[in-house]
Amino acid sequence: MNKVYKNAEEAIADIQDGVTIMLGGFGLCGIPENCINALVRKGVKNLTCISNNAGVDDFGIGLMLQTRQVKKMISSYVGENAEFERQLLSGELEVELIPQGTLAERCRAAGAGIPAFYTPAGVGTEVAEGKETRVFNGKTYLLEHGFDAEYAIVKAWKGDRYGNLMFKDTARNFNTVMATGGKITIAEVEELVELGELNPNDIHVPGIYVHRIFQGKDYEKRIEQRTVRQRP
Repeated sequence: MNKVYKNAEEAIADIQDGVTIMLGGFGLCGIPENCINALVRKGVKNLTCISNNAGVDDFGIGLMLQTRQVKKMISSYVGENAEFERQLLSGELEVELIPQGTLAERCRAAGAGIPAFYTPAGVGTEVAEGKETRVFNGKTYLLEHGFDAEYAIVKAWKGDRYGNLMFKDTARNFNTVMATGGKITIAEVEELVELGELNPNDIHVPGIYVHRIFQGKDYEKRIEQRTVRQRP
């Protein structure tokens, strides 16, 4: 029942070329920094990465784009990464852009065992190309499928050795739904606590969904764009 790993290198050691990985975070908030850096050092390639965004040029998933480890990005927003744009326009990178709500629901569906669902998001746009549609009560819906990812990698504030997780504020973002959706879920946490220290009412992801957990280190917690009010 002890799911604790020593570090990121041990936790991601069996990730091989060509797998699909869900990576938590929104912008640079709540991203699994340690695991991303370990994947870069490991050098796995031809990855399909499911993430709200692709990081920035020198941080987050952007590091894996620099080293050409990502074959396909499935994302909602990618506007902060110049290297991503270059690879997309040159045809080096396959990209599937998804409405943000649909991305979240496809993650949640994976965790709930729902193979597919209908949504109105994207009807009449490029998002609908090649997808089955159906009319309910006079309104057209698209058929979308739950993700099928070998791994989900998330970052939490606190966790215990059974894998119960707590997130802090907006860093919860996509981490919770992705944590439930991977065949193997790896969680890196800022604080690894003893059993019983987490109030059951405060647990956001039950340990049943988490297979590996370790205490991360040296978090930078960068901000994509810092905007402040101009002083008089």
